[in-house]
Amino acid sequence: MSGSSPTVANGQWRGLIEEYRDLIDLLPDDLEAVTLREGGTPLVHSEWLSSLTGGQVWLKVEGNNPTGSFKDRGMTTAMSLAKYEGAQAVVCASTGNTSASMAAYAAKAGLKPLVLVPEGKIAAGKMAQAVVHGAQIIMVRGNFDHCLTMAKELASNYPVALVNSVNPARLQGQKTAAFEICDFLGDAPDYHLLPVGNAGNISAYWMGYVQYAALGRSSRRPVMRGFQADGAAPLVTGVPFPDPETKATAIRIGNPASWQLAVAAASESGGRFAALSDPQILAAQVELAKHDGVFVEPASAAGIAGLLSELAAGESYAGKTVAITVTGHGLKDTATALESFSDIVDTVVDADVDAAAAAAGLI
Repeated sequence: MSGSSPTVANGQWRGLIEEYRDLIDLLPDDLEAVTLREGGTPLVHSEWLSSLTGGQVWLKVEGNNPTGSFKDRGMTTAMSLAKYEGAQAVVCASTGNTSASMAAYAAKAGLKPLVLVPEGKIAAGKMAQAVVHGAQIIMVRGNFDHCLTMAKELASNYPVALVNSVNPARLQGQKTAAFEICDFLGDAPDYHLLPVGNAGNISAYWMGYVQYAALGRSSRRPVMRGFQADGAAPLVTGVPFPDPETKATAIRIGNPASWQLAVAAASESGGRFAALSDPQILAAQVELAKHDGVFVEPASAAGIAGLLSELAAGESYAGKTVAITVTGHGLKDTATALESFSDIVDTVVDADVDAAAAAAGLI
């Protein structure tokens, strides 16, 4: 048994490659999955948003992946293929979540991880993940788009594998989230809302929904609506942002790598893109946590903020099934989350139970 993978026969989730191997392209039949048991994330019903819309709103909580974001879905496929093809090192450009995921999966695969990050533009929690997992961090005086250009050139000129979402294996892994939603609901939703940064995720979800419909596993394909931050909204304006800026760091990208695929997803589904202010996104982050008990990083709240904005503008989702992807866990960026609160501690009392009860308004 030495060197072989253990057989799982107890019904537990095996990781998305083994769960959906026959539906994932590009992977050789004899490929051994590099997995941390990613995927299988919960679809949580939002009573709060359902009551506001008059429909049924479900949250695809991707922060429950092993490194706390949806990036693990694409990383298991990209890293598995890189190892299978004999890579010794892997490289990525990242605003944070990709680097955290890549470093973890590279550690699992026994490959050297090299991360290019924009100077001063990465949340501490994500940086900590990459560092602890053993990544070599190179900070670039520039933005994400500069980092991605460098990562592509490194992969072209040196013996390293690129694992950003321009790697088609990444989207093959990420599309499985659409499969999971259809499997859970029994069909595709009417609408799917989500944040958009580098635009790989909206492209991958659409790929998954199209595939399931073609196979007869769902009866429809949802309308895709993507939301960006005002300071980084190239898919809304139609032109790149040379200096993108937003507190929602995970979508602080001015020239998305999957631009054309994302535009096709919106167009083919009858969907669209819209931009939101940072205050709208941060307010939605807080409201989601208070109402539904789901704590997400700022960028992950863009889909929630988008829904609230559309309702305020008179858009109707009454009677519809809506899926919203929340892409990363709130513990990724606690500093930004706490900026929404002027006082973290409400009251300081002596060690007396009646004093605590009085402070809480119980007496």
